[in-house]
Amino acid sequence: MLESLAEITRRRVLAGFAASALAAAFPRSLRADSPKSGASPTDVVKSIERSVVFRGTLDDAGKPLGKTWFSTRACVMPAGANGLGSPVTALMLLCEITGSDYFWPTHVTQSVDFGKTWSDPTPVPGLGRTPIGDSAGTEITVCDMVPEYHEATKTVLAMGHDVFYREGHFFRVQPPRHAVYLVRSADGSWGPLKRLEWNDPRGAFIYTCNCAQRVTLADGDVLVPLSIGAQSGGRSVVVVRCGFDGRELRVKQAGNELTNKQGRGLLEPSLASVDGRHFLTIRAEDERGYVSTSDDDGRTWSVQQPWQFDDGEPLVTSTTQQRWLTLGGELYLVYVRKDPTNVNVMRWRAPLFMSLVDRRTLRLVKATERIAVPMQGDGVNKPDQVPHLGNFHCCPASETESWITVGDYDVKKFRGNTTLTRVRSV
Repeated sequence: MLESLAEITRRRVLAGFAASALAAAFPRSLRADSPKSGASPTDVVKSIERSVVFRGTLDDAGKPLGKTWFSTRACVMPAGANGLGSPVTALMLLCEITGSDYFWPTHVTQSVDFGKTWSDPTPVPGLGRTPIGDSAGTEITVCDMVPEYHEATKTVLAMGHDVFYREGHFFRVQPPRHAVYLVRSADGSWGPLKRLEWNDPRGAFIYTCNCAQRVTLADGDVLVPLSIGAQSGGRSVVVVRCGFDGRELRVKQAGNELTNKQGRGLLEPSLASVDGRHFLTIRAEDERGYVSTSDDDGRTWSVQQPWQFDDGEPLVTSTTQQRWLTLGGELYLVYVRKDPTNVNVMRWRAPLFMSLVDRRTLRLVKATERIAVPMQGDGVNKPDQVPHLGNFHCCPASETESWITVGDYDVKKFRGNTTLTRVRSV
């Protein structure tokens, strides 16, 4: 049985949770300190360990062991962030999934023992479905929420986008959609859901910040990557710089636009920063992912280039996100790709690979590629039984450890587990 957060806290306090462990677990943003930006990249990964957080698969009698969670995205708050004397606390947002793009309200779970045990997920206030009052019975809710700790204000800023349902189901031709956010204060209370206001005609129809890793600058401003569109057709990418005072997130400036005419265009961008240089990875629909950089705090971005390995081989991927993983001052990319073992899995969404990024060339160091989260099952002969891993997230957990969280599921029964993978440099 899952422990309540209060029970976990009480047990850990009575056990005298080691102060050294707390000190080692201070979170980092996706800014990484590296010895020299022009130096050759060094593979610092020493170990990878995977554990199950919540079980949602079926038992031998066909009964679900629990809920299947999706969009499982975590952040780590330092000691004291939840009040004087509070331990290092990990927070994860997640929502139940029961079908393709069929999301239930966003929940929150917490851990005070560095991800070993987690509290029972509870609904985040204000994130349920709400009727918009039209004749079709349309409801609005949010999805793809990403929490990140904001050190300057001692808050957690969670961002995602709105989504619409009719008759209880997601429908493809959606009304205009927008980036939304809400704030968790140090006392654990959540503020109201708000829209990120951005009156740029390039985002007249849609501007979303879904699944996105952001970057917090030294002055507390936040770089937010947006997927935008003036009409319902193809989308492009813009990074906006926002001021944040712990309550309101306001756009201060917008960078140049990156475009791609294939399919729906450019989607689900994510950010990382190393040595003051910012890196942007982007999902696309031409069997490629793309990378771009900025050296002026997001005002201008280089023309995106397709990801490839250092031997020139392209990274062949199918309309799926990539994520940054920072560790030991180095930058890694986590991704899915085509492989002989997964050739029949939809969009090759298992396993999860990771490779070191050569920041000088923006290429992946092929000799460092490894499987971060393994595929379960037979991706050639029984692909429908392979749990998908494509909606994953990465976050820094300490100076020497980063996490990959994923809610896997099979595409027939939509049952699966929530897992946490620890990537360590020691």
